Amino acid sequence: MADRMTPEQRSKTMSAIKAVSKLESIVASELWKKGYRFRRNTREMFGTPDISIKKYKIVIFIDSCFWHQCPIHGNMPKSNTEFWRKKFKRNKERDEEVNQYYRNGGWNLKRVWEHEVREDLDKTVEEIIAFIENAKERSR
Repeated sequence: MADRMTPEQRSKTMSAIKAVSKLESIVASELWKKGYRFRRNTREMFGTPDISIKKYKIVIFIDSCFWHQCPIHGNMPKSNTEFWRKKFKRNKERDEEVNQYYRNGGWNLKRVWEHEVREDLDKTVEEIIAFIENAKERSR
């Protein structure tokens, strides 16, 4: 199926997409309020983690249910299905490559689904804090 937008329109539309989601900002804000210091979307790190603490080798990714095809909420668009099937397959492969990279490097890796944040923000933040504290203990 041909694109309905001109290349210029598509470029403008795609450039408007933000690298940081609102959910990431909410989680980061809650962690910051609780005294945790970290970097966000560190582009020089492989896979651009949403939250990273290099001192303790911690990386956290907050994955969108749509883009990362959550087994509960991931859905396939009804049009242009072959494109989306390939896109989602590559996203999952990339996620696994990133996971392997950090595991092989001895990093502490956590992935959080979008729906976990939406369903219970406090619980998700507490789980992330427990993960960070556990990683800090192991690094000592």
